[in-house]
Amino acid sequence: MHRVRPLPAYLVQRYHGWKATGYQENRAWYKRLATEGQRPRAMVISCCDSRVHVTSIFGADQGEFFIHRNIANLVPPFEQDGAQHGTSAALEYAVTALAVAHVIVLGHSQCGGVQGCIDMCEGRAPELEKETSFVGRWMDILRPGYERIRETGGDKATALEKESVVVSLRNLMTFPFVREAVDDGKLTLHGVWTDIGEGGLEYWDAAADQFKPV
Repeated sequence: MHRVRPLPAYLVQRYHGWKATGYQENRAWYKRLATEGQRPRAMVISCCDSRVHVTSIFGADQGEFFIHRNIANLVPPFEQDGAQHGTSAALEYAVTALAVAHVIVLGHSQCGGVQGCIDMCEGRAPELEKETSFVGRWMDILRPGYERIRETGGDKATALEKESVVVSLRNLMTFPFVREAVDDGKLTLHGVWTDIGEGGLEYWDAAADQFKPV
């Protein structure tokens, strides 16, 4: 622990700037959030990619979204093996404790995790195939999606980015508490994909089995 250092200076400066402006101008709102607790209407599962700014895309305020981020915005299938499952734990808390009304899976363009999955599945990333690779084993979740798009004639990366959303939506329904909430009309699931460069947003139309512009 002796190697843990104080925050870098530029982050300290930014914090003080926020505390003097953003916080002071909205102090009552922050106090209310602290005393009344959080009541987010939606959970968003997005990628860790620093270019994906969920609150900016939807113009959200503090307390509005319960956000979980991981590599390639993936939801694993339901599994109870006594191990540690971060995404599943976040999902359980959002649905059963916070009673969110929506779960939104947000994919994005130029996803490094998705490209890694393609490279691994096509034999170009032996480092990801090792059992010791956390990223590789996590991207195994997306292998069924790769098999569905492997013969695509278009942009394979974009196709698998969107497939990562569909795979996650399907896996969501393997969780009993998610399925129960959906069947009871208390929860709705949504899939979207954003084009970082163009600022575009597409949603998954399950009936049409395709993504369409919002």
